[in-house]
Amino acid sequence: MDLFARIGQSAINMFGIVGSAGIVFWRALISLHRLPRSMKLVVEQMQRIGVESLPLVLVTSVFTGAVASVQVSYQLNEYLPKAYLGTAIFKFVVIELGPVLTALVIGGRVGASIAAELGTMRVTEQIDAMEAMAIDPHRYLVMPRILGALIMLPVLTVIADTLAIGGGFVVSNVALDVSGKVFVDGMRTLFYAGDVLGGLIKACVFGLIIALMGCTAGLAARGGAVGVGRAATRAVVASCVLILISDYVLTTLIYGIIFS
Repeated sequence: MDLFARIGQSAINMFGIVGSAGIVFWRALISLHRLPRSMKLVVEQMQRIGVESLPLVLVTSVFTGAVASVQVSYQLNEYLPKAYLGTAIFKFVVIELGPVLTALVIGGRVGASIAAELGTMRVTEQIDAMEAMAIDPHRYLVMPRILGALIMLPVLTVIADTLAIGGGFVVSNVALDVSGKVFVDGMRTLFYAGDVLGGLIKACVFGLIIALMGCTAGLAARGGAVGVGRAATRAVVASCVLILISDYVLTTLIYGIIFS
């Protein structure tokens, strides 16, 4: 019974976080009319979320493409010619691997950072001081982070897709005896712009989830340093779970209905 109680409590907590996130998102949304005053903050968050995450994205993407190349070659070796290796890697990367893995990696780094930063401001009463001075924390703290993530996640996904395909290209040439021309021709064979567009739509939604979960957990932090640590953990867990759930929903909508 204790196990079921824990599962039920975890589900209740997850719904509570999602509901709180909806309120935080709405309050950030209605502050968009003051965006010109916050452009410097948005650019700062774009740098922190995007530029500072590039080394992590680079390493993750290159080795993801390399592993995908080896796996695809192993799985299709007896069924399809190697001319389709480029096709399979391109589609796997731009539809699924690029957006999802980039979001999970960035969610772990950025989501925890946002939650810890806002949580520290909450427990040290800096946010209360801002409200006392009639400064809207959702306009000053939440909205720039959401916009920064919305803008930079698609950019990071494009970079990740390029690097992953490049990693697969190198491994295919060096280890799998597939020439560059054959690999590129395979990519061109079944290229659809909808594949790339769908991956970028996913990236936008994932960016919103990461920033929103981080801000929600941070603003709700209580109880000193321990509360800040718990807020960071909640932000990462909620981001990863919602990314995977939304990935299924978006894949069904985009590739099963819109681009079918």
